[in-house]
Amino acid sequence: MPHPARVLEHADVRRLIRHVRSHRHASRDHVVVLLSFKAGLRACEIAGLTWPMVLTPSGRVAQQLLVAGSIAKNGHARRLPVHRELEAALSRLHIEQDRPRDGPVVRSERGAHMRARSIVNWFAATYAALGLDGCSSHSGRRTFITRSARLLARSGGSLRDVQELAGHRQLTTTERYIQGDRAAQRRLIHLV
Repeated sequence: MPHPARVLEHADVRRLIRHVRSHRHASRDHVVVLLSFKAGLRACEIAGLTWPMVLTPSGRVAQQLLVAGSIAKNGHARRLPVHRELEAALSRLHIEQDRPRDGPVVRSERGAHMRARSIVNWFAATYAALGLDGCSSHSGRRTFITRSARLLARSGGSLRDVQELAGHRQLTTTERYIQGDRAAQRRLIHLV
């Protein structure tokens, strides 16, 4: 049975972001990382995301992005609040692409949608270059879900909120994504 994708620590994510900023397509690649780590998108959702799913009618990056049913797993659309860091990166990419109103957010070399397989391969090559073992295109999503679950008490939310952000139909699916934290478990036991 394969191991689940590695959940990255904050320092590893910062290192990943620094690394992609040196890439030829730095703005695009930064957006790819943030869509995974700050929005929890799957590779197929990153590849399929279009500007109408991201922009307001006036052409600005919206406060929420729409993961349309056409790109979501099992066709279940959802809306996600946009993290401020992702909003800034999307705005920068939008300007660099001459403010398109339609078409793919994450473009291939030829300007078309990247394929989900290309996103998976891109993450694999990037993690390999950084020596981050056990990581895959799902690491950002798993990190997003784990961090969201750990921050629930501070946000006033519930596990149902994490489930909806992840686009899971069943809470048990969301629970499988969440990595436990031994240090937090020890602190919790001492509080009991």
